[in-house]
Amino acid sequence: MNETVNIKELNERIQKESSFVDMINIEMNKVIVGQKHLTESLLIGLLSDGHILLEGVPGLAKTLAISTLSDIIDAKFSRIQFTPDLLPADLIGTMIYSQKKEEFTVKKGPIFTNFVLADEINRAPAKVQSALLEAMQEKQVTIGDNTFKLERPFLVMATQNPIEQEGTYPLPEAQVDRFMLKVVIDYPKKEEEKVIIRQNLMETFPKATKILKAEDIIRARKVVRDVYMDEKIEKYIVDIVFATRYPDDYNLSQFKEMISYGGSPRASINLALAAKAYAFINRRGYVIPEDIRAVCHDVLRHRIGLTYQAEAENITSEEIISQVLNTVEVP
Repeated sequence: MNETVNIKELNERIQKESSFVDMINIEMNKVIVGQKHLTESLLIGLLSDGHILLEGVPGLAKTLAISTLSDIIDAKFSRIQFTPDLLPADLIGTMIYSQKKEEFTVKKGPIFTNFVLADEINRAPAKVQSALLEAMQEKQVTIGDNTFKLERPFLVMATQNPIEQEGTYPLPEAQVDRFMLKVVIDYPKKEEEKVIIRQNLMETFPKATKILKAEDIIRARKVVRDVYMDEKIEKYIVDIVFATRYPDDYNLSQFKEMISYGGSPRASINLALAAKAYAFINRRGYVIPEDIRAVCHDVLRHRIGLTYQAEAENITSEEIISQVLNTVEVP
């Protein structure tokens, strides 16, 4: 009985605390037409302190979405165009000799910000990618002998173009695993595209207004972690992740030869965190199985390794996740 009362109180608290979500959506919708899933994913990443990898053809408002988000929140924003000649120093900064002071001083790079857009991350060589991924994981940067903490909130949204493979350096699996979500974006619908054309032909392009401070996001993150998750839901998450590792145990033996490796413990942690953030966005103080199913594809898509046999038979990680969700018992 006591637990029920607590959940009721928690629900009321979360409904109150999550009121800004509607405001963010209104401001985002002023600029971004459609792309509800993209906006939702950005919010999940923001509220659960996770980074996002976006995949989609050029022109689908990936850059516009994160710059609009940084307009809504009074925070700093950096856009870094990744190119094959980029150096780690171009990203994190370097030591510069000052003749006036006769000593080396630190010049900080564009990574020292709240929102980083790493445009076409797969265009830069491995050294640059690992410099960015170290900053993402450790939330700090080392230049010379000095270590600097990065500002909070710190969110990296990296984009990659799935079409071109020439002159690209695909991200290694261990590095892709650092991204909480991998979101695949599709073309807008016909009606949405008409609105996009109209918006872009207007004299002034719509602009979002600042409605939040960085501190509001940090406070909301603490509240997101308080969202209630039942033990049955935890078991459901573990079952889903284990089904990608040991398909035989879950009557999915057809995938045994298709999966080279399944989701890591990071997959389970991120699935739980993303589900809590999704419940928070939907103004709920507890996680339900639908929350897990809603975020599962984005959390697991880049964490399942496929064998050559799977590629030969055109089996994707999407199909495997869908089949896992259809097979694993829902609490």
